[in-house]
Amino acid sequence: MKTLRLKQLALLIAPLLSSSPLLAANAVEDNTKELAEMTVRHSRPATVVQNPSPQAEVTGEQARNMNVVNTEDIVKYLPSLQIRKRYIGDRNAIIAARTTGTVQSARSLVYADGLLLSNLLGNSFAYPARWNLVGSEEIDAVNVLYGPFSALLPGNSAGATILMTTRKPVDVEAHVRIQAFSQPYKLYGTDMTAYGHQEQASGGFRIGGLTVSLLANHLDSRGQPMSFATATRANSGAGSVPYSGHTVDRDPTGAQRVIVGATSIDHTVQDVGKIRLAYDFGPESRLAFTFGEWRNDSTNRAQSYLKDAAGQTVTSATGTSAILVNGQRYTVAASTFAPGNSETVNRLYGLTFDSRLADDWRLESAFSLYQTPTDISRTASSPTAATGTVTFSDGTGWNNADLRLIWKPNGGKAGHTVTAGLHHDAYTYDYKKYNALNWLNESSKSTLTNRNYGRTKTQALFIQDEWKFAPRFSLIAGVRQEKWQATGGEIYTPGLGQNSMRDREESGTSPKLALAWQATPDWMLRASLGKAFRFPTVTELYQTESTNTTTRISDPNLKPEKIFAKDLTAEGAVGGGVLRLSLFEEIVRDALYSFTDYSLVTRNQNIDKLRVRGAEVAFVAPEVMRGLDLTASLTYARSKVLENHLNPASVGKWVVRVPDWRASLLAVYRFNDQLSGSLGYKYSGKQYNNADNSDQWPDTFGGNSSFSTFDAKVSYRFAKGMTAALGVDNLTNEKYYAFHPYPQRTFHGEIRVDY
Repeated sequence: MKTLRLKQLALLIAPLLSSSPLLAANAVEDNTKELAEMTVRHSRPATVVQNPSPQAEVTGEQARNMNVVNTEDIVKYLPSLQIRKRYIGDRNAIIAARTTGTVQSARSLVYADGLLLSNLLGNSFAYPARWNLVGSEEIDAVNVLYGPFSALLPGNSAGATILMTTRKPVDVEAHVRIQAFSQPYKLYGTDMTAYGHQEQASGGFRIGGLTVSLLANHLDSRGQPMSFATATRANSGAGSVPYSGHTVDRDPTGAQRVIVGATSIDHTVQDVGKIRLAYDFGPESRLAFTFGEWRNDSTNRAQSYLKDAAGQTVTSATGTSAILVNGQRYTVAASTFAPGNSETVNRLYGLTFDSRLADDWRLESAFSLYQTPTDISRTASSPTAATGTVTFSDGTGWNNADLRLIWKPNGGKAGHTVTAGLHHDAYTYDYKKYNALNWLNESSKSTLTNRNYGRTKTQALFIQDEWKFAPRFSLIAGVRQEKWQATGGEIYTPGLGQNSMRDREESGTSPKLALAWQATPDWMLRASLGKAFRFPTVTELYQTESTNTTTRISDPNLKPEKIFAKDLTAEGAVGGGVLRLSLFEEIVRDALYSFTDYSLVTRNQNIDKLRVRGAEVAFVAPEVMRGLDLTASLTYARSKVLENHLNPASVGKWVVRVPDWRASLLAVYRFNDQLSGSLGYKYSGKQYNNADNSDQWPDTFGGNSSFSTFDAKVSYRFAKGMTAALGVDNLTNEKYYAFHPYPQRTFHGEIRVDY
C-alpha cells in the first residue's frame, strides 16, 4: 500500500520534482508510462528539466481557487515569493524571492512559453516583468526555480525564475471571465472606495498541425493613494494661515511630520490582445509565433486634506500662506497636488522552434523582440497651471535570443544529457523630458530638461551535463561564459549640458555544480553550488533625473555583482504529500542595489559584500484528506551587509527589504462536485527600507511593515461550464506598507464560462 501511495503521489507532483531526476526515475521506476504522460501535460522546456534548483509549481486549475485578477496573483502563495502589488492593475508588480527584496527586479526572470517578459532595463520597483502579456485564464502551469544553479540561465536568475506555460488547444475551446472588485479604503484623511472590473476571453482551436490561441483582456481599475504629501518646515520669517485637515504623525525614522494630502491615486485602463500560431511538423517538431499588444492609459490625481477657514479645500499653501502646527510653520509646494496622465503601447513579437534533429539530438530556440512604440507621461506644474512637463520613452525596448542543443548519447542509455547553447540580449533606454506650455498636449513641448540614453548587450556560451553515473547518483555540472557591453551612454541635465559616458566591456565565467543522491525510495538529497554575474542594467548606469516627487541618481561605473550561491535540499514523501527542506546561503560581492530613502532619492550603488543565509520548508499535499488540498511554506532568511565602504553605517545591518520570516498557506476544500472553498494566508516579517536600518517605525507611510493577511474564496458551479465565485482579500483589513500602502480589505465577484 505504501508503494502504491508513493507511485500515485509521484504522478501528482512529477512536475514539481522534475529537477530531481533520480527521485522521478527510482521512486516510480516501474510506472514509466504514467509518468511520461504527466510530464507532457504541458510543455516543459529544458530549463525546467535540467535545472538543479529547488522548484515549485502551481497549475491553472489550482489558480481558479484563488482570488486572481492579474497574472502575477497566481504565484502569491508559492514558497518564499512575495509580489509587491500595490493595487489591482499595478504596473510595478515586483518579485521578491528568498534571498532578494522588492527593490531587486533584475534578480528575477519571468518567461511565458519560452519568451522573456522580464523588464531588465532597470533594477527597482519601476521595472517589473510584463505580466500583462499573459492572461490569467490561459495559464496551464507556472514553475518557479530558485537560485542561479543552472548554466542555461543568466545571473538574473539568482532570486527566482518563473516559467509560465499557456494552454495549447487540442480542439475548439473558449473561456470567458467577468470580474468586479471593490476596496473601501480609509487612511489619514482619505475615505474612499476603489473599484474596478475586468473582462477576459481566451481560447483557440486546432486544424491539422495548426494551433491558434487567442487572448483579449480589458481592465478598468482605480487604486487607493500610493503616496501621501508632507509639508516642509518654513523659513522663520514666514507668516501663517490657520488651515485645518492635516494629520501629524511619525515618519519611519520616528521624526514628526505633517501629512497634508494623498497623491498618486491611479486610474488605469488596460487592454491586451494576443495571438499565438503554432504548427506541428511532426510529433516532436513545433514552430510557434506570438504577437501581443498591451495598451495602458492612466490618470493620476491627488487629494488635498487642507481646509481654509471657510471650509474650502486648499491645494497649495506657499510663501506667507503657511500652515501653523504646534507653533511651527510649514509650506506646501505648488506642485504637490498636480495631476498627471500617461499612455503606453507595448508590443511583443516572439518566435520559438523546437525539434528532434535525430534520435540523440534535440534543438530548442526562442527569439523575442519587445517594443514600446508609445510611452508618454504628462505632469502639470500645479493643480491649476496649464504648464507642465512631458516625457517620452518610446525608443526603449529589448530583444533576446536563446539557442540550445540537447544531446543524449545512445538515446540516453549512456547516462548523459548534455545541453549546450548560445544567448544574446540587447537593451536600449531612451528617455527625454521637456517643459510644456500645455501639459496635456505633448506637441507643445519646449525646453529639453533631461535626456538619458544608453545600450547594453550580453552574449553568452554555456554547456551543462547531467550525468547519472550510478543507479542512485546524478551529477549536474556546467559553465556559462558571458561578455557584457555598455555603449552610447548619454546624460543631459540643465546647466551641465550633454555628458557622454565611456563605453565599457566586462566578462564573467560562472561554474555550476550539483550532486543528487536517491538516499531511499522516498527521499532524495541534493547539494547545489553556483556562481553567477548580474551585470548592471542600462538605467542603473545612465538614468539620472529629478521630478516633482523623486530624484534618481545613476552611476556609469557600476561593477557587475558576483553571486556565490549554495543550496542543500532534501525532498521526500511525508504524510500523504511531498516535503521539501532547503538550507541556502548566498554571498554577493559588489551587490547592485537601487534603494529609495525617505526623501524619495533613489541611488544606484555597489555594496562591497553581503550575505543571506536561511532555511525553507515547503509542503504540497494534493488530497491530504478527502476533498482537501494543502500547500504550505515557511522561510527564514538572515541577511547582513558585511562590507560597504560607501555607507559604513550599513555594515552589520539587515539587507534592505529582505524580511526575516515569510510564510504562506493555501487550503482548498471541495465540498462536492459543485461547491468549493479556499483559505489563503501570507506572512512577512521584519524588514527595513533604509540601509542603516534607521526606519524603526515600519507601520506608517514610507515604512516596510510586517504583515499577516488572510484571503478567502467560494466557488459554485451552477451549470456545465459555468461557475460563479465570491472572494475577499485581506479579510481582517490589515493596514501595512511596502513604502507605499498595500490594499485594504477587497471584495471580488466573478462569473466564468468554459466551453
